[in-house]
Amino acid sequence: MDAELFPRERTEVAPGAVHVPDWLDADGQRDMLRACREWARPPAGLRTVRTPGGGTMTARQVCLGRHWYPYGYARTAVDGDGAPVKPFPGWLGELGRRAVRDALGEHAALDALGEPAAAYDIALINFYDADARMGMHRDSDEKSDAPVVSLSLGDTCVFRFGNPETRTRPYTDVELRSGDLFVFGGPSRLAHHGVPKVQPGTAPPELGLTGRLNITLRVGGL
Repeated sequence: MDAELFPRERTEVAPGAVHVPDWLDADGQRDMLRACREWARPPAGLRTVRTPGGGTMTARQVCLGRHWYPYGYARTAVDGDGAPVKPFPGWLGELGRRAVRDALGEHAALDALGEPAAAYDIALINFYDADARMGMHRDSDEKSDAPVVSLSLGDTCVFRFGNPETRTRPYTDVELRSGDLFVFGGPSRLAHHGVPKVQPGTAPPELGLTGRLNITLRVGGL
């Protein structure tokens, strides 16, 4: 929003889980959107994810570095067109490490990423239209415990951040807007989280995006 009654501030939602509003500026958001549109093109482009039970996820997805499917990683789009997964660009890894430093602080980032710093090498990009949701789940298919970096573009969503033990309460609902950063690691690395609601028509008009994009960066350790 252009005029905030109370400016949004960095918030530690849970130990190791930090929300940084407006982390990507307008130019950064436009650059990321252009990249996402290129990544979404076939081969190994945006696809509908099918669950083992025969259902489908309402958010569509494209992957970089490794292809995620329920519940593992592959080098090809095994549940899509079978093409090799698109490479993970170095600049995106640098962005991920900078995000961790900005969210957690320099010393905590060193502890979280190790020395030398762990290299981000996997991205999952989810596209939400007005009706898409994401159920409570854990990001547990990686062998590394480095923090997950989550960036939002487009429509605002309700991001539900829970706990490592259960999909139910206690959890905290956080409003994620375009440009916001959310990082979770340490005690919260395996916390359940999901998106129960997208607020259509809330994207910045100048961005030129209808819907929501979520870019999550991970260290696979595979």
